[in-house]
Amino acid sequence: MNAVSLVVQAGLVAKGVLLILLSFSLMSWTLIFMKFRIFRRGHQESARFLQIFRSAKNLSAVFEESKRFAKSPIVSVFQEGYQELSRLVKGNQGPANQWPAAHESKAAAADMPIYQEPLELVSRTLQYARMKEVAQQERNLIFLATTGNVAPFVGLFGTVWGIMDAFSSIGQAGSANLGAVAPGVAEALITTAAGLGAAIPAVIAYNYFLNRVRRQATEMELFGLEFLTLAERILARSR
Repeated sequence: MNAVSLVVQAGLVAKGVLLILLSFSLMSWTLIFMKFRIFRRGHQESARFLQIFRSAKNLSAVFEESKRFAKSPIVSVFQEGYQELSRLVKGNQGPANQWPAAHESKAAAADMPIYQEPLELVSRTLQYARMKEVAQQERNLIFLATTGNVAPFVGLFGTVWGIMDAFSSIGQAGSANLGAVAPGVAEALITTAAGLGAAIPAVIAYNYFLNRVRRQATEMELFGLEFLTLAERILARSR
C-alpha cells in the first residue's frame, strides 16, 4: 500500500487534515521562495550601493544613483537620512554640493555642541528608517513560525483520529487482527508524516530568515553610524 493509496482510502477527517496541511505547506514554500529572492536582491543591491557611496565625492549624485537600488534596505535608510540632512542645511552649502574631506573631522568635532540638536534629528530619522525596514523584512515571517508550531498538532489530531478509527474497527470486527486496524493506523501515520513535512521546512526557513533580518539590521545600524559621521561634518560646514 503506497502513500497515494493511503490518502485515497483515508476517511473524511483524515483527508480534511491532509488538505489543511497541504495548504500550509504550499503557502509556506511560496513565502520561502519569495523571501529568498527579496533578501538575495536586497543584499546584492546594498553591496553595489555601498561601493558607490564610499567612493563618491558628491552626495547628491549618490542620492540620484540610489534610486536604481530600490530593493536595498540600506538605500532606504540613506534616502531618509539624506532628505532630513538636506532640510537641515537648506539655504546653505548643502550636502548635494560638497563632500567634506576626512581632515576636516577635527574642526567639525569642535563645533559639535552647536549642531548636536540637528544631528539628533538626523539620528532619529535614520533610526526610524531602520526600524521601518526591519518591520518590512519581518513581514509575513510570522506565518512560517505559525506553520512550524501548528502543523505538527494538526497532524497529531489526524493521528489521534486514525487511532480512534482503528479501535472502532477492532470493536466492529471483534478481533484485533491486522486487517481491522491497518486502515486506521495508516491514516494516523500519514497525517503525522504530513504534519512534520509541513512544519520542518517552515521552522528552518523562519530561523534562516530571522537571522538574515538581524544581520541586515546590524548592517543598517553600521551604515547609520557612518552616515552620522558624514552628517556631522556637513552640518559643521553649513554654519
